[in-house]
Amino acid sequence: MQNYLICYDIPDKKRLYKVRKIAYSFALGGQKSALEAPLDGRLLKELVAKLKQIIKNEDKINIIPYSREPICFGKADFIKYNKGIIIV
Repeated sequence: MQNYLICYDIPDKKRLYKVRKIAYSFALGGQKSALEAPLDGRLLKELVAKLKQIIKNEDKINIIPYSREPICFGKADFIKYNKGIIIV
């Protein structure tokens, strides 16, 4: 399992809704258009395939892997994921 930061900027409201719905279905948490998601290879491929069906040239989506814990300030908290059940 690898941690990813999913960031998107979609100018069209209909596509934004669709991208948001897909991104949140893979994420553990986040805020607006920046989400944290633990993904294995299969889940990453599934996420990318679903997003590719929706996006247009003017859309921007970044899926950024990170291996160390992020630096968190204020109320921000890193969500640790170990294989098993996730209850949100």
